[in-house]
Amino acid sequence: MADDEVVVHDGTSVHRQVGLDPDRDYEVAGVAARTLPRPAGERLCTFATVNDVHFGEVECGIIDGLPSGPTFRASPGEDPYPVVMNRGAIREMQAIEPAAVVVKGDLTAEGTVEEYQDFLDAYRVFGDRLHHVRGNHDAFHGATFASDAPFSVDLPGVRLAVIDTTIPARESGRVTPDTLDWLDDLAAASDRPVLLFGHHHAWDPASRHRPDAYFGINPDDSEALIALVARRPVIRGYFAGHTHRNRVRRFSATGTVPWVEVACVKDYPGSWAEYRVFDSGILQIHRRVSTPEALRWTEQTRQMFDGAYADYALGRIEERCFEIGTA
Repeated sequence: MADDEVVVHDGTSVHRQVGLDPDRDYEVAGVAARTLPRPAGERLCTFATVNDVHFGEVECGIIDGLPSGPTFRASPGEDPYPVVMNRGAIREMQAIEPAAVVVKGDLTAEGTVEEYQDFLDAYRVFGDRLHHVRGNHDAFHGATFASDAPFSVDLPGVRLAVIDTTIPARESGRVTPDTLDWLDDLAAASDRPVLLFGHHHAWDPASRHRPDAYFGINPDDSEALIALVARRPVIRGYFAGHTHRNRVRRFSATGTVPWVEVACVKDYPGSWAEYRVFDSGILQIHRRVSTPEALRWTEQTRQMFDGAYADYALGRIEERCFEIGTA
């Protein structure tokens, strides 16, 4: 859902209504939906993100090197599924003419230079609008490409801050003291809202468990990052990948600030995210790659992990499409 559009997927069929009014109820293909409210003021720019693109991967449904439930491969003679999915995402992102495209890690499956080059070859169509950072897959075997974060990207009405959360040879994440200092200085000097992007998600301070090997950003670093965001209200959200799911959490220390995870592009639901920046707010609009070949692949892979993957990965509509306040 957007402020002017509703899209309904029914298997490989796509039902789309555009030119709608914001904050209104509609029925599309028998599904009741309400468009997002439109923030006040002028629309200043649009940008896009993807994550977990996994160039070089050949099989879905593997955890820790072991299959879990049905696994899927591209059929003989077909393009590799990361190529299919990213080709569809790129085509759809080009259509919105984004001011920037941010790729939030796991550019590759095995962290090879050849896979990274495949990523660059596919995404070079965005030229200097492309900004990317490594994830755990990229750094696991010691490669150093895409490791020039932290960096920022200034767009009309918003500043994008991109950080490297990887730990070489580990699947879990961190935020170094140098990165925290950089972000603190950036936020202190910012003349516009800041949105923060990294590969790994934060640990929840309300959790009863504090594992040293947490799958996302380790608890100590998560607490330090959350404390920084709490004292720098100009930072209006943190946006990660890594978990291959759509989810939004809010922590008591940071109030309404969303801590967001966006699902992967490589399999179900086949995600990318559009961000519309207005004078008084920003909309996140989750997009499902809707080319026919992409939908055929994602309708297969929704069955992964004994059928549990679909609900896990897709998440609730309010965790996919929502407003980010900038006040």
